[in-house]
Amino acid sequence: MEPRTGAYTHERFGYPVNEIRTVERDAVIPVEHAGERLDRSLAQLFPEFSRSQLQKWLKQGWITVDGAVPAPRAAVLGGEAVLLRAELVAEGPVQAQPIALDIRHEDDALIIVNKPADLVVHPGAGNADGTLQNALLHHDPGLAAVPRSGIVHRLDRETSGLMVVARTLQAHKHLVDQLQARTMGREYLALVTGTFTAGGHVDAPIGRHPRDRVRMAVREGGRAAVTHYRIEERFPAHTLLRCRLETGRTHQIRVHMAHIRHPLVGDPVYGGRLRLPKGTTEEVAAALRGFRRQALHAETLSLTHPVSGESTTWSAPVPADLEALAEVLRRHRDAAAQ
Repeated sequence: MEPRTGAYTHERFGYPVNEIRTVERDAVIPVEHAGERLDRSLAQLFPEFSRSQLQKWLKQGWITVDGAVPAPRAAVLGGEAVLLRAELVAEGPVQAQPIALDIRHEDDALIIVNKPADLVVHPGAGNADGTLQNALLHHDPGLAAVPRSGIVHRLDRETSGLMVVARTLQAHKHLVDQLQARTMGREYLALVTGTFTAGGHVDAPIGRHPRDRVRMAVREGGRAAVTHYRIEERFPAHTLLRCRLETGRTHQIRVHMAHIRHPLVGDPVYGGRLRLPKGTTEEVAAALRGFRRQALHAETLSLTHPVSGESTTWSAPVPADLEALAEVLRRHRDAAAQ
């Protein structure tokens, strides 16, 4: 493939070419890499790209080694000449939209955004636009050059809280590596039904539900999933937990809490029918009935900054709807104690 430079129209993808970038790299595999798999060697030579991206380019024939296209698992000898000529294409015609964002921090490498409940992260079936990704592209059009507009992890639509967005390819790879290495810290506040005597953890694999494919479930053969929790605040029939993710599976906290029979308040998928505990006041009953989303908030995010290497932490305040529900439960608890 001949390298392309400059702007051109790419009608096949249906969006302007300033969202398509030609990537050109040349390198020589160091002798000390001898015996390593090619994809691992390439990941060290081109650290700004993920190994999966490099494997994809190998399969597409956009990376050659001594003029040939070897398999990703082929062993290297050292001294081979590597030529990378590829197109980095933005993923789909996602339109920039002027949607307000609660940005807690931003610099040249990343953005920390506090996502409200009822905001979808990516466009998809039933949500063609009006998402966080649309908002991010309006805030920074340059994010079109980063996979998924820099979004490296997601929150469910009705979960509020902090997310990190990468502004460069290098930052994107660095943050993805932290997620995969489980060194990115994510703590959630979760209001669950029932009471606890102490904190603990849930170590149970999660996979697709065997009968309902839109749900997840604890099941044999699922992917390893570990959630640590400790008690943040006690109420007569509910508990506010602080949950720390060791892994990041779809719906992990929601599935794990339901698995130990303490589902999240308001969870429409895993919470089951609302059951009002004995002695519930009318104020508490009304507050519980009126809370129509899972009571889950990504409060704290910790990571190693992809440029400075410093350990950084951000926190987001509890959203108004969850704080209002907690305040009703506090009043009920305090009145019962008198």
